Amino acid sequence: MFLPQPAHLMPKVRYVQLTSAGVYKNKDVVFYTTNGVHPPQIAEWVFSTYLIMTHRLLDYAIITPQKKGKSRQGLFNSDVRADSPGMRIGILGYGAIGRQCARVAQALGMEVYACTRRERATPEQRRDGGSYCVPGTGDPEGTIPVKWFHGSSGDAVNDFLAQGLDILVLSLPLTEQTTSMIGREQFEILAKKQAFVSNVARGKLIDMDALVDALHRGKIRGAALDVTDPEPPLPDDHPLLAAPNVFITPHISWKTPSYWQRILAIVEANLERLNSEESLLNVVDKRYHY
Repeated sequence: MFLPQPAHLMPKVRYVQLTSAGVYKNKDVVFYTTNGVHPPQIAEWVFSTYLIMTHRLLDYAIITPQKKGKSRQGLFNSDVRADSPGMRIGILGYGAIGRQCARVAQALGMEVYACTRRERATPEQRRDGGSYCVPGTGDPEGTIPVKWFHGSSGDAVNDFLAQGLDILVLSLPLTEQTTSMIGREQFEILAKKQAFVSNVARGKLIDMDALVDALHRGKIRGAALDVTDPEPPLPDDHPLLAAPNVFITPHISWKTPSYWQRILAIVEANLERLNSEESLLNVVDKRYHY
């Protein structure tokens, strides 16, 4: 249900279902998001772009008929990075999307490190309670990460990044605390292992000038961005478009034919819970607006 008019004109409304995972500030109404609808397809975007760039698959793609007759000699010596087993992936923001990324990473043989806003020291705190989850996906019990970190301060984030990450996935909300969270200082830390950076959250989490510099100077191995600042498509003269080893899509990683089917599953579950006076799924925390 969408709220078409001011809240005070609808005093009996008990349930407002959004069609997005994020929400704008509203102090009068309790909103419920589509958190949990996006993880399968977004995790696939994360690892498909990572594998395309790591294995240089676009070098072999026959995009036009003219390319068919061109020699592929020399591509056998292409600079392919080591495969996934033993790599360490850091997931900054271990919500629904982060948990599905962890599941796929574990299947590929990676070691998963998680970082959350608040501490999750106990098994109970690490569970993903209160959110919708597509059956057979994610990490509902929070057992996949081999190590957990927490905090949004610069020191806390830097400590997480300094764990020798091969891949960094950004899947956290944009707040005052997380804006420009990844800048020049953080890219210097990531440069120690020349990490690969994937952003499926919000463009403003990353300082774009610092990212362009890190790409040109080879501090990171590459970047896959479904979001940028400004939002894609970028202006033709944006310096990021001239940077090497970057893959950019126009905020489409959420797309799937199953999108509305999953939203209806949330609505059905919440209506049943509303009828039986149980806690509803995906309630927005008004303190943090997600």
